[in-house]
Amino acid sequence: MDVRDYYQTLGVARTATPAEIKKAFRKLARENHPDKKPGDKVAEQRFKDVNEANEVLSDPDKRTKYDRFGKDWEAYERAAKAGAGAGRGGGAGDPFGPGGPFAGYAGFGGGGGNVRYEFRTSGPGGAGAAGGGAGFSDFFEMLFGGGSFAGASGAGAPRGAAGSDGARRVLAPVEATAEITLEEAFHGASRIVDVNGRRLEVAIPRGVDSGSRVRLTGKGPDGRDLVVVIRLQPHGVFTRRGADLEREVPVTLREALLGGEVSVRTLKGRVLLTLPMGTQAGKSFRLTGQGMPRLKAGDPGDLYVRIRVVLPAHLTDEAREAATRFLDLAHQPDPRA
Repeated sequence: MDVRDYYQTLGVARTATPAEIKKAFRKLARENHPDKKPGDKVAEQRFKDVNEANEVLSDPDKRTKYDRFGKDWEAYERAAKAGAGAGRGGGAGDPFGPGGPFAGYAGFGGGGGNVRYEFRTSGPGGAGAAGGGAGFSDFFEMLFGGGSFAGASGAGAPRGAAGSDGARRVLAPVEATAEITLEEAFHGASRIVDVNGRRLEVAIPRGVDSGSRVRLTGKGPDGRDLVVVIRLQPHGVFTRRGADLEREVPVTLREALLGGEVSVRTLKGRVLLTLPMGTQAGKSFRLTGQGMPRLKAGDPGDLYVRIRVVLPAHLTDEAREAATRFLDLAHQPDPRA
């Protein structure tokens, strides 16, 4: 199983703007910079992860390919360059051999000099094109999107379903969707996914977010990979912002004016929040480490608690007179002035 989500690494939505990506990257890079946390291996790895994620998501071309192909986008880069080189040079050798763009990819191996690869295209150029050249982009679409691959034999033959005359097909991953609650994303969960009548149990790791992809190698039909795309249900109490959580907590007028301890529910359990005297409505408190776990190594996010002051709904005549006397004593300047 392989989980890799650059958006989750930076704590941004898949619809994030370039400015939001840049802001998130700078924040995380500062927090985990080796100069700030010398000798901290977790922070060092986190720093590398956010740099890797930013390198891809800050580049519009790379981001487009990543959004389309997921973790396979780099194979697209290598394939595109190899295809261009083959078109210029009239042949680039075995693309699945050592040093080739698909060396070791998806079950391909160096087949030796007796292996011939023929890339069939559906374009106006004819029935097939050997090697890279004009048919290479069609071959790449076949590799990642489903298509025909014929004429491969020997040790270099790809993983896939067999057809007549030794034909092979490299099949695209099968996608399924798993809808989970925020609590399940926090604690981890499992889901039964039905793929063409076959029921598979999928372990969902802690920290996933909407758009996270869990890959099960070879578990789909015909030996394909199965990619489970996570969809997170909205929550009635908590709002998620990457690894951080936000929630509102109602308090009484007494608690806001005089201070005190307030019980706050988190996804870990209940904690006590100490309010100072004169806590204003809308004041936000940060509870460190009470947010979501991260997919990769690193400290969990934080929980931000926003205060909502609930005033008494009905006052007796006696209470109204007492409130008037109190407010006359506790003179308050006009906040709108």
